[in-house]
Amino acid sequence: MFRNKYLIKMLLLSLALLAAGVLAALWAGRGEVLIMAVDGLVIIGIFTYYTSLRYRDLGRLAMEVHRFQRSSSRINLESYSEGELSYLSSEIGKMAVKLTEQTEMLQQDKNYLADAISDISHQLKTPLTSMSMMADFLRSPSLPEEKREEFTGNIRTQLARIEWLVSALLKMARLDAGAVQLKCLPMNVRQLIQKASSHLLIPMELKNQSFLVECGEDIVFNGDIDWMSEALANIFKNCMEHMDPGKTLRVRAEKNPVYVRIDIEDEGCGIDPEDLPHIFERFYKGKNASSESVGIGLAMAGQIIHQQNGDIQVESRVGAGTHFTIKIYQ
Repeated sequence: MFRNKYLIKMLLLSLALLAAGVLAALWAGRGEVLIMAVDGLVIIGIFTYYTSLRYRDLGRLAMEVHRFQRSSSRINLESYSEGELSYLSSEIGKMAVKLTEQTEMLQQDKNYLADAISDISHQLKTPLTSMSMMADFLRSPSLPEEKREEFTGNIRTQLARIEWLVSALLKMARLDAGAVQLKCLPMNVRQLIQKASSHLLIPMELKNQSFLVECGEDIVFNGDIDWMSEALANIFKNCMEHMDPGKTLRVRAEKNPVYVRIDIEDEGCGIDPEDLPHIFERFYKGKNASSESVGIGLAMAGQIIHQQNGDIQVESRVGAGTHFTIKIYQ
């Protein structure tokens, strides 16, 4: 209490005025002045007593805050029920709740980062181990030429896989960090589909798979065509990898006053009901996932679509194919 310089000045001034009144009463022989001086002294005493109680409560509040800072445990502010202290304790309580929530979120982010690093390490370790073994075989002078070509081709395949993985992880990291400024420009949906599927048409042709597009020439919405084509390409690639030769991948687009809708339907093996709620989670690999899958393509697609003011839903039955529905709201 006595560390408050304004309170000390007020008490000293009050005592000085009281002393002056008492001296004046004694000098003038006026009893009523003396009584008033005594009453003033009593008032100062009462004020000092209740002020000390207030400062005691402030000290206790400060100790609660200090304890919360050290242990991040629940802060107890229920005893402050009236006046300014009640308002102050309420605001401190809100701040404590917010800090606790932020601490929990930071811990979740820390756990997620640890899991992500573990998953990335696993995804990189497998192709690196494979390439290391094949490189040892290539050193042998007695290795047949056909095997040498086979191992060389496998190494190129694994290097391409690593390159795609690193590129995808960097893109996702940029999206997470908010380092990507998505454009908001008019894009033609048919051109978007062509851009997203151009690099997949030859692999699909080699597998005797068909790619059918039903989309009007005048369907347009605002967004970033580069990132949206990345999202659609990941979905197309996922569908293609889970279809047998001779199957068809269909893409339809339509527009209404509320949103642009893009339907992507394959004739693949379908998704197990247990896997369906998790297919947009990073590094998640379902029961029907291929051995080459790393589990980030659909996760990236969902993240990009959501950042383009869109939504994506999926329906699937095992053995009957999968149907993705994308809605971009205008």
